[in-house]
Amino acid sequence: MHNLFFILILLLSLNSGSQTLNREITDQGVPFLLGKINKDGLISANYSTWFVKEYDSFQPKEETIQKISKSLKEYNITVFMGTWCGDSKREVPRFYKILEASAYPAERLTTIAVSAKPNMYKKSPNHEEKGLNIHRVPTFIFYKNGVEINRIVESPVVSLEEDIQSILNNNYEPNYKVVATIDKMLQEFGMKKFKRKVKRQIPVFKEEVKNMYELNTYARILKSTNRTKEAVEVLQLNTKLFPDLPGVFVSLANDYYGSGNKKEALVNYQKGLQLNPANEKLKRTIQRLQTEIQQTAINN
Repeated sequence: MHNLFFILILLLSLNSGSQTLNREITDQGVPFLLGKINKDGLISANYSTWFVKEYDSFQPKEETIQKISKSLKEYNITVFMGTWCGDSKREVPRFYKILEASAYPAERLTTIAVSAKPNMYKKSPNHEEKGLNIHRVPTFIFYKNGVEINRIVESPVVSLEEDIQSILNNNYEPNYKVVATIDKMLQEFGMKKFKRKVKRQIPVFKEEVKNMYELNTYARILKSTNRTKEAVEVLQLNTKLFPDLPGVFVSLANDYYGSGNKKEALVNYQKGLQLNPANEKLKRTIQRLQTEIQQTAINN
């Protein structure tokens, strides 16, 4: 009887674990997968249209597949994706086809579906993304002996199979390498040293950052993980990289306003307006904020 009790507990725990696989959430009538998933989830009713279409139409380069098949099996791979994300819908079916063409062992692949909801942006329920700097999806992370070797971020540099080959040959630089550098600097140096050291990197970053949204998205991830001071530093850096774009100052202003720093928010909204003086919406925002600051001063 005692043994039967523990068997029942084990069965219940196994069943509860299996229920979390391919979990589906509906947000405002739109379904998406969330948490740990597999191919069965991706070919289920709400996702098969885009998955199967992309999977069937994609033809990986056979020559490259032959080159990567053997050594690829030595790696564990974790994929972070969103079933709501256009890049994921394109790249993930292709990635599965490459793995299957390479006879890659399915048990060495982990696929995590993340959320698009503001309060869970690019996060999963069990937070497998924690500490991994998942700022773009899909992200394909390659591990060997428990250590991350490299990753493909959002889209391949050349093609998925050729990028994988470069990773296996230890000769690969992924997209958004500046974000990776900044994240590493923040973790290694802390805020004070980061401020000093990042100034030297601005000329280099200007050459490598393609647009303002690279750091904007990263800052959003920092803020969602309660790293609000780091988020502000990254947005301030963005104004140095793109000083002629009003949007970087508006993004910084929005962040200051959200944290209650209305004076700094006003300063940066005004900088944005100087660069885009015809923006009526921004004018109204500034007027409203000036009124709020005046009212606060009266009340105090």
